[in-house]
Amino acid sequence: MKKKQVLAAVLGMAMLAGTIPAAAAEGDAVTLTYFNADGKEEDPWTNPVAQALTEATGVKIQLTFPVTTDAESVALMIADDDYPDLIFAKGNAGDLYDAGAYIDMEPLIDEYGPNIKKMFGDEYEKLRWSADDPGIYQLSYYELGHAALTTSGPAQIQYGVLKENGWKYPTTLAEYEEMIKSYLEAHPTTDDGYDRIGISMTTSDWRWMITLGNPAGFIADAAPDNGQWLIDEDYNCIYKHRTEEEKEYFQWLCRMYNEGILDPDFATQTYEDYIAKLATGRVVAITDAMWDYQEAQTLLIGDGKLEQTYAAVPITLRDDQTCPSLQYQGMGVGWGVGISKDCEDPVAAIKFLDYICSDEGQVLIHWGVEGVNYQIDENGNRYRPEEEIQYQKSDADYAKDTGVGYYVGNGWPHYSNGVLDPDGQPYTTVTTDSLVAEYNDIEKEAVEAWGVTLLADIFPQADEFEALPYAPMWAYQKPSELSETEDMLNNEIAWPGLVKCVIGTEDEFEANWQAMIDELYANGLEDMEAGMTAFMAEKIAAVE
Repeated sequence: MKKKQVLAAVLGMAMLAGTIPAAAAEGDAVTLTYFNADGKEEDPWTNPVAQALTEATGVKIQLTFPVTTDAESVALMIADDDYPDLIFAKGNAGDLYDAGAYIDMEPLIDEYGPNIKKMFGDEYEKLRWSADDPGIYQLSYYELGHAALTTSGPAQIQYGVLKENGWKYPTTLAEYEEMIKSYLEAHPTTDDGYDRIGISMTTSDWRWMITLGNPAGFIADAAPDNGQWLIDEDYNCIYKHRTEEEKEYFQWLCRMYNEGILDPDFATQTYEDYIAKLATGRVVAITDAMWDYQEAQTLLIGDGKLEQTYAAVPITLRDDQTCPSLQYQGMGVGWGVGISKDCEDPVAAIKFLDYICSDEGQVLIHWGVEGVNYQIDENGNRYRPEEEIQYQKSDADYAKDTGVGYYVGNGWPHYSNGVLDPDGQPYTTVTTDSLVAEYNDIEKEAVEAWGVTLLADIFPQADEFEALPYAPMWAYQKPSELSETEDMLNNEIAWPGLVKCVIGTEDEFEANWQAMIDELYANGLEDMEAGMTAFMAEKIAAVE
């Protein structure tokens, strides 16, 4: 099917469903400004998916994004009392709410948002801001209908290392260390002459939480992702960077640093330098999240360096712990897209978001344009041609250029992998069958050696964990006094304190660790834990 025919078909379905403004039929597009706190570069809104969205909704998106940090950008909006039409503020939405920047979307949803209600279904009520203010100010961008088909795990190691070890994979920190050291000893340099590095990370900016802080919680505490918090069975909140388990983990990192296993540049290198380093294939292991290192993985695949790509491994500090990477924590409710008080056409805005939530909209943002990015087989099922799959795997600009998947992580609502549409077809391109079909040669070799279907099958599975009655703590919008104190504890004390613990000598570790702990308590940690525990009690009561 030709592109214009596809766009016309999408437009026709949207018009029949009553999801587009009259302007769309007349060819007059409404431009909505959109602040995306996760945005990194200008989006000219010219890729095929963007064009199809405009054809279907009559809306063009003009993107803005943080030029410094998302927090500073939001603070500037508030200071100027000047807001874009749509805002995805990540963890800074509470500040915008306190400033009166958002409108309550519920009246608009009641009139123009049938697809929004359908998409959120039983979790729709969770969108309400609080017991005191039940308005809906954001639509959660967290994956709906979670299915645990993939994971990047708490840590990664090159496939070549696992292959050399007869495909045995590490499950404890000690095994991870042994494999890294043995491989470095046997292969000190790469085939193209680079000195190999045991472990690398980047902690020179906010990604300290991704490569240093989060892995500590996963590996040492064997806890799901609640940001900087551990939540016990009585729903008490404990600041994770003070536990004995994390002390042991960071002491291990200190030893790795002093033994030359941990990259000496880990604390100062930029993200760009880190990705470039990974893309050479010289780094044996990392502690990261796939979305953070995906660019390097794509470049390695494009260069044919499959054995130097990264396998996720389910390591924990001790063998009596269970890796929680696949544990489902419920819909994250505090991060999402909202409509600002300055939006000149909130009806167009809500209709645009409603189309994003529609079946057609979800297929479009996940699969792309029919006849271009995917085809329909003789049974009426969507499938991706092999050349499209290889295009995505080998070209780092695939999502940006095609639009396929580019708007999924854009702060807008979207379904998780494994969720089926009314015709029984998946909304996303990621299914068990597609994953298996799209595995490259080294991934196929791994699953065959492990005797599993999916790479994620070596991890403890989601059904082995109890369902949690609360959303991930990082996603909640906390009262400003809590969020401000948390930010101070994280970024002014824990971040530099943990780095100092790692880069100091082993003899200095105990003193460095205790100095950080003392500083945390001197700056209100005890009160913060009490405040977070009370906050969690409110959330639990609301669910019950």
